[in-house]
Amino acid sequence: MGCNSCSTGKDGQPKGCRNNGTCGTDSCNKLTVFDWLSNMSLPAGQEPFNCVEVRFKNSRKEYFKNTSNLTLSIGDIVATEASPGHDVGMVTLTGELVRIQMKKKKVKEDSDQVKKIYRKASQKDIDIWQKSRDREEDIKVRSRELAIRLGLQMKISDIEFQGDGSKATFYYTAEERVDFRQLIKDMAKAFNIRIEMRQIGYRQEAARLGGIGSCGRELCCSTWLTDFRSVSTSAARYQQLSLNPQKLAGQCGKLKCCLNYELDTYLDALKEFPRTDAKLYTEKGKAVCQKTDIFKGVMWFAYEGEWMNWHKITVEQANEIIEMNKNKKPVASLEEYALELEEDTKVEFENVVGQDSLTRFDKPKRKRGNRNKNKRRNKNNKNRAQKK
Repeated sequence: MGCNSCSTGKDGQPKGCRNNGTCGTDSCNKLTVFDWLSNMSLPAGQEPFNCVEVRFKNSRKEYFKNTSNLTLSIGDIVATEASPGHDVGMVTLTGELVRIQMKKKKVKEDSDQVKKIYRKASQKDIDIWQKSRDREEDIKVRSRELAIRLGLQMKISDIEFQGDGSKATFYYTAEERVDFRQLIKDMAKAFNIRIEMRQIGYRQEAARLGGIGSCGRELCCSTWLTDFRSVSTSAARYQQLSLNPQKLAGQCGKLKCCLNYELDTYLDALKEFPRTDAKLYTEKGKAVCQKTDIFKGVMWFAYEGEWMNWHKITVEQANEIIEMNKNKKPVASLEEYALELEEDTKVEFENVVGQDSLTRFDKPKRKRGNRNKNKRRNKNNKNRAQKK
């Protein structure tokens, strides 16, 4: 979904609000919680929950106490407590659902982690906030130049200004530990603000910046994925994918998170399959597994020394032969169990106009001279008929 300012620009071109999830309508935010308790009234004598959920840049959400008993609703811009100064964010959830969300994320109401809301943001607060946000791109470019000048092996990927413009958090990625003490001094002198450096992983960087995956859709980590589970190459082996790092890696350079999505289904299906290193013993010889098809439930085996001749059998037949080998019962050959490949001759469609032919435009054109000669011949025949 997109907000009203995300729709289109001139000539129908996509415009985009460029607010990174902080637009006024709260429609292009990551994981917006639907308040399904908004139309329900509290029982008599029960006070509403005094904590609210506030969202900042890049869908960063925190919980704050409403100690002043302000009348807050979803979409209100509020000034919250920060260290030092104050920050500006948008209220995304109020009421009893906040209690559920805090319990889900294991945040206690009386902990020091939950700070308080000062007030509803005034127009002056909003102007300072927007002015600070407009500086982020230029400062990011200049900070990268300072890091390159100092020879630091790090990449500054994003900057988040505090609402009052007195502090900025620089998010960076690096392979090893970086001594950025001189960098902080240079940036504080150049930008006249308090500097906080925060290292993030490559997956978190991709989630903050966003992008388009190889599937053609937006990255899962930037739209709905919240937890980053470890992904190993064994997930690709179970799904019989080629171990090509270029195809298995995502925008972050790590293994794609979607390798884990269907892994459980593949593992359940593979429970019925024998191990790929299992060997079938027959009177004709020993057979080794060459290929498996999980969806069709078939396997291909080849005798040792006859690697070019594959024999296709079902999973049930393979398990039957393995059980017979355990019981030391003789098995004549795999040819007795092999399946005949049935060719499907059913025609899905018929080409009646030749539109799918690649050579339909390669026919030689008729010469214009012959056409003119035919016209003259017809004209002469017509004149002779009129004279008669």
